Amino acid sequence: MIALIGLVFGVALGLLLQPDVPLWLRPYLPIAIVAALDAVFGGLRARLDGIFDEKVFVVSFAGNTVVAALIVLLGDQLGVGSQLSTGVVVALGIRIFANVAGIRRRLVGA
Repeated sequence: MIALIGLVFGVALGLLLQPDVPLWLRPYLPIAIVAALDAVFGGLRARLDGIFDEKVFVVSFAGNTVVAALIVLLGDQLGVGSQLSTGVVVALGIRIFANVAGIRRRLVGA
C-alpha cells in the first residue's frame, strides 16, 4: 500500500512540477523506464506467486535500470547506440510480456 501511495504521489508531483530532463540524459531515460517496468511486473508476478522478496525487488529494480543504461552508454561510445537500445528494449519487452502473461494466468486462469 505504501508503494502505491508513493507511486501516486510521485506521478502527481511530476505532473505538477513538470521537470526538464537534461539533454545528456534523454537517450537513457526511456531505456531506464522500460528496465524499471520489467522489475515492477516481475515483482508483481512474484507477489502473486507468493515468492516476493523486497531485497530481490530493490536489487532487480536498481540493477536492471543501471545495466540497461550502461548498455546504451556503451553503444553510444561504440557508435551503435540505437542498435543496442533496440536490443535492450526487445529483451526487456519480452520479459515484460512474459510477466504480464504470468500475471494474467494467475488472476484469470487463462
